[in-house]
Amino acid sequence: MRLGARIFKTGLAVTLALYSALWLGFETPAFAALAAFLSVQPSVHKSIVLIWDQIQANILSAALAIIFVLAFGHEPFVVGVVIMLVIAIHLKLKKEAIIPLAVVTSIVIMGSPTDDFIHFAMNRFFLIFIGVIAAFIVNMIFLPPKHENLLYHKVVDTNDQIIQWIRVVTRHEGDFRALKSDLPKLKLSLGKIENLLSLYREERHYLRKNEFPRMRKVVLFRQMVNSTSKSYRILDALSKYENELNELPVAMQDIIRDHLDYLTNYQERIFLKYSGKVKQTPEEIYEEVGLGKRQLTDLFMSFYDEGEVDRNDWIHFFPVIALIIEYSEELERLDRLVDGFFKYHRSDNKLKIKDKEL
Repeated sequence: MRLGARIFKTGLAVTLALYSALWLGFETPAFAALAAFLSVQPSVHKSIVLIWDQIQANILSAALAIIFVLAFGHEPFVVGVVIMLVIAIHLKLKKEAIIPLAVVTSIVIMGSPTDDFIHFAMNRFFLIFIGVIAAFIVNMIFLPPKHENLLYHKVVDTNDQIIQWIRVVTRHEGDFRALKSDLPKLKLSLGKIENLLSLYREERHYLRKNEFPRMRKVVLFRQMVNSTSKSYRILDALSKYENELNELPVAMQDIIRDHLDYLTNYQERIFLKYSGKVKQTPEEIYEEVGLGKRQLTDLFMSFYDEGEVDRNDWIHFFPVIALIIEYSEELERLDRLVDGFFKYHRSDNKLKIKDKEL
């Protein structure tokens, strides 16, 4: 079992909230711990953005809870009405992310009020507030997420799996039941990559000189994800049109295999170049990529013109050829972006990539 940074941060936030509540003399510190658990965010930027929303949600929920208890008592149906109002208001304000914390605040205040209800409600409100602040402090100070490193290795790992399958399928050596099982897992990995990219894009450096280099990296990673998504679409298409691939002339199958081998090797080289392990790309490689595209399309068209391929098979497999062309163009763009990244603003463009632990 491996404890990630998010788990560790949550534990720290809960611990800090408990100690803070005990130090301040509150009798039920568990409510502060619960609020801390609900308030931990995956990124520093998201924590900064949500802290004001969380404070507002606590104030609104506490106010509604106090008003309804004083007016109607604390019967279960009253609690239910307040919860519905809290959820509806936050949905209207498009603050869905803080609904759990707002609901907990209302329930904690309305749960078991005493005779001195105002004092009781304020006590619970400040406990929730302590938990929110504890989570914010931990988010800001302890273990800031290394999204760049996580994103790079996630992209590389997913791309490696896709490339392995492409090489196996184009050589007719794959078990297609295993491939059908792996495709949904690879699609899920791409979804996680998109989420990581979104978190990385949300990060902020509040000094302009640091923010510009980070935005250049965001553009680079966006293109890395695009190229990896394109390779996944090729693999999915090869799986879907397996029979049509087998019906193509051997010469056509060979050039598809060779061209995909070249492009997948090219993509691996680009990723290694970004991590600083490969030199810049010579201009001849761009020419070879262009030549490969022309050879692939010319041969595919010639087989159709000469009647060597069944019309239906040709039409069905045509989208795969189009995907391969798009894939090569995505890789060319990525390669030029990486070259430009290291060629210009070299002193600013510092990498934060560490080798993956074995």
